[in-house]
Amino acid sequence: MKLNNTIRGLRKSLGLTQEQFAIELGIKRSLIGAYEEGRAEPRLELLNKMAKMGSITLESILQGNISEYQDDNLKSLNPKSNQGNNIQLVPIKAAAGYLKGFGDQEVIRELPHFSLPMLSRGNYRAFEITGDSMLPLASGTVVVGEQVENLSYLKSGKTYVMVTKLDGIVYKRVFNYLKENGKLFLVSDNSAYKPYTIDPAEIIEAWSAKAYISIQFPDNDFKFDPKPE
Repeated sequence: MKLNNTIRGLRKSLGLTQEQFAIELGIKRSLIGAYEEGRAEPRLELLNKMAKMGSITLESILQGNISEYQDDNLKSLNPKSNQGNNIQLVPIKAAAGYLKGFGDQEVIRELPHFSLPMLSRGNYRAFEITGDSMLPLASGTVVVGEQVENLSYLKSGKTYVMVTKLDGIVYKRVFNYLKENGKLFLVSDNSAYKPYTIDPAEIIEAWSAKAYISIQFPDNDFKFDPKPE
């Protein structure tokens, strides 16, 4: 196993995001991305710190022999991984503070949180959406998304919550044209709203929509005309 895959496998087995892993190691998140993509290699002292986090040996990381430590073994070693799908909620009133404090773990910890039994273990966040651009999902609906760690993983036609520098938090259907023209195409399900393109450099976070919560049920055309027996 290559070192970059070993580092990625260790992080995921610990149940940590790149941001959380970087904070634990005391380095920048961008470095974790570089290590996992094979664009750079960490020094031995940093690898040793990773090994201690996973309660494994440095040799295991260097030789790529971490499979025996994965899954249930590492879950029991790291209490953070036992949180399952601990979901932080970003309500409308907290959106501005979330954008301003992006990357601040204190801000994240203060958000309301909950879990959903139908979701597998992973890194999720919930956002309360506003407006009617994504009807039939009504304004005030909470969309639960799983973090997309690399924009190249975006799937065309799927819906995502995007945390952006210019437009704030938006929920859109995304068409991935990064390979063709380096842009993303954001489309509203409500045809009254025009689609637009966005530069990936403007995107702070992307979350793949996995579930939604709403107190407003979708309208339907069901009709029932009871007839007396």
